[in-house]
Amino acid sequence: MDKITLQNPVFAIYAIAASLMILKAVAMSWLTVVRMLQENGGFRSPEDIRKTPLNPEPDPKQLQPNERVERIRRIQLNDLENLPFFLVAGLLFVLTDPSLNFARWMLYGYVVSRLLHFGAYITAQTHEVRATFWTAGSLILIYMACYTLVVALRL
Repeated sequence: MDKITLQNPVFAIYAIAASLMILKAVAMSWLTVVRMLQENGGFRSPEDIRKTPLNPEPDPKQLQPNERVERIRRIQLNDLENLPFFLVAGLLFVLTDPSLNFARWMLYGYVVSRLLHFGAYITAQTHEVRATFWTAGSLILIYMACYTLVVALRL
């Protein structure tokens, strides 16, 4: 398919946006580990409090919820709830052969909305601030899906 190649600038934009979102989602796992080490807690499984070189003085309290760790987990869960839709909707959108500028606005707009959502969540902004950025990304996804549907129905 000639649309799904990096020679197609619209697909290249999608590839960049998708790669950024995948890297961000994977980074959340690493950030969770960093936070657990910083807090020496927020562990989830009983085997996490076995004596090891990284945990020389295990304590059952390490299994108690830790807000700093749980905040990262909530951000990651939000990513996992939203990212698959973007990956699919974005790829289908590329197949509609949108203009380059339109694709930039949609795909990069989504990335920016998710990065702003992350910033709002990690800094404990109000729900309204966080929801504003989430809503922007969600509306972009809805628009791309509807646009794709309309184009496909016209064929």
